[in-house]
Amino acid sequence: MMGNKKRLNVLAVGAHFDDIELGCGGTLVKHVKNKDNVAMLVVTHSGYMSYKGKLLRDKKTAFREGRKAAKILGIKKLICLEYETKNVKYCTKLIEDVNAIIDELKIDTVYTHWIHDIHQDHYAVAKATLNAARHIPRILMYRSNWYSTPQPFKGNFYVDISETINRKIKAIKAHKTEYKKFGQRWIDFIIHKNRSAGIEIETDYAEVFEVVRYLTDL
Repeated sequence: MMGNKKRLNVLAVGAHFDDIELGCGGTLVKHVKNKDNVAMLVVTHSGYMSYKGKLLRDKKTAFREGRKAAKILGIKKLICLEYETKNVKYCTKLIEDVNAIIDELKIDTVYTHWIHDIHQDHYAVAKATLNAARHIPRILMYRSNWYSTPQPFKGNFYVDISETINRKIKAIKAHKTEYKKFGQRWIDFIIHKNRSAGIEIETDYAEVFEVVRYLTDL
């Protein structure tokens, strides 16, 4: 897959339960089908309240939904660091926590948030991951939300997910709390986004990434 003949050790990093599915869920299913070793790392416990103090998602529900989504994608290794949602900081501890997992799992391929994402947790996780993965030969950044940003996302690496889009959408819907909050437009946005990327490369659906670096064995 994607120019590599050997099995890869893949780590997908997200700030919250659902980020990974949104940004690279279809690609991860392809890795699983390729018999690569795939792990998901979620930095926060993903329970959170509104600014008015209303509980929107509790920690146990977030983990239960995240575990179900990972199972749908075919991923058995799901790690959560239990950082506080909405309060992730770029710091040495976060870098070293991610670095330790990269070393333990002998990771050679990383997917993480886009470094210019305006969500504070996404930004901190992206920056920490890029530092922790500084010696990793393959790093790709994904977008997982619909917010406009001053910096354009320079998507330049495409993965055809035409055969895995349905698994991706099913995994996203497993996050019932968020699905209830955002409604069908949440799903429609992702479908249209992946459809648009697919049209750009003349396939049905695709996920697009911004490359940090990508070593291939041709």
